[in-house]
Parts: sequence; structure tokens; C-alpha cells
Amino acid sequence: MRAAERAFVIEGVKLLESALDAGASLEAVFHAPGAAEHPAAAEVLGRADRAGVRRFALREGVMERVADTVTPQPVCAVAAFVDVTLDSVLDAAPLLVCVDVRDPGNLGALVRVADAAGAGGVICSAGTADLYSPKTVRASAGSLFNVPLVLAGAPAELLAALAGAGYRRLATVARGGRDYAEEDLDGRLALVLGNEASGLPPETAALLDGAVTVPMAGRAESLNVAMTATVLCFEIARRRRREAAAAGPQAGEAGDGAVLR
Repeated sequence: MRAAERAFVIEGVKLLESALDAGASLEAVFHAPGAAEHPAAAEVLGRADRAGVRRFALREGVMERVADTVTPQPVCAVAAFVDVTLDSVLDAAPLLVCVDVRDPGNLGALVRVADAAGAGGVICSAGTADLYSPKTVRASAGSLFNVPLVLAGAPAELLAALAGAGYRRLATVARGGRDYAEEDLDGRLALVLGNEASGLPPETAALLDGAVTVPMAGRAESLNVAMTATVLCFEIARRRRREAAAAGPQAGEAGDGAVLR
């Protein structure tokens, strides 16, 4: 249904605020009885009105039946898909490439990490969780409106396209890769993140240019996929801030924050 209509549901004041902040295309806003009595809900509904979004009041009990959460939010909206083409992100780095990342909560967290660290985009290959499922959308905490997102096909075709565009494709692995602190993370870089339980399939790993590992001192078997992406993305951001500062005050001002795109 979502794919056919190219539209998805966002629930809650914070997500609706994020959508309005980003200028997302909203088809309609719905609110439960009494929503206007809550200051935050009233404010965001007013913003939607001023933006010309159609608004509908729901009868008592309707929001509880249609919402995805046990305790539904007082407002929800229908938004148009926000994904872009692969070509539109091929000048940005780093790119987070998801191969068979199945948990929608992890996928949403990866989008949030990409936003926070200023990554160039998140690419979902075939087999990855639904980018627009309610759990993914909630876990992104509004970041899916801020980060370029790509829905791609088979991993082999995607990785070939990235190689053709000059990207170095590095697998993220729990063990056996090069220590990320010693790895060159500059330039056109695609970090390839695999399945939470089994990692990257051998046929995919064989197509890559290398692998990086986050060394662990304790007895944990591995890091969560979103945790791994967090460590690597913020390491890249740290290095770029350091390079910008070393280049001089003007370059340092231009490189303020963690925006890598």
C-alpha cells in the first residue's frame, strides 16, 4: 500500500514538526478530539494550517484504532515518500550502505546517526527493512526528513555503481577488519553495513575494497549495527573538523559542526 501510493504515515507532534521544518510534502493532517487543548499539538496544527495542509478532525476512538502505537499520539499525518535517486548522492560522503539490515529500529537509528554526524546519505539495498515502516520512521526521530535516502536494488549492482562513481567500499565487520583508527576514511567512502546477526554474505564481502573493525576490549560479541555506524561516522567528522581547523580560521569556520556532505 505504501509503495503503491508513495506515501507513509507519521505519528506525533515531533515528527510532524520535523516534516514541516524540512518542507516535506504533506497530503493531510489528522488529529484526535481535544488535540488542540494541548499547547504543542495546537502549535503544530497551526503550522500545518498556515502551510496549507488539509486538516481533518477524527472522532473519539478512531486514532486508537488506526495508530501503530499502544498509546497513540494526538496528531498524525500522511507524507509523500522522501527517497531520492542514487545519482543525486554520488558527490557526498560518507555514504551508509545497508545490505540486509532487517530490524526497522536499527534502520531508523542509522538514519538518525547519518543526520547527527552529517553523513552524505543512507542507501538501502534490496532485502533491507522497510524505510517507511512506522517503527523505522519513529526510530529516525525525524531525521529521515533531513538525510538523503536511496532505495536501491540488488547489492551487487549497487556496489558496482558506487565503484564506478569512484567510491571506496569498506565493509564493517565485528572482527578481522583493519582497526578503524588506522584506516584511511577520507574521500569518497561508502561504509557497507550487513545483517545484524550474520553480517555481510560472502558474495557481497568479496566485492568490497576492504573491511574495518571497531576493536572491543570487553567480552561483548559485537556492537549493534547502528553503534558501529555511530563510531565510524563521528570519527570521520572528527578528522574533518581537525583538518579544517589546521587549514586556517576561514576553513575552520566553513567546517564547523559535523556536516560531511
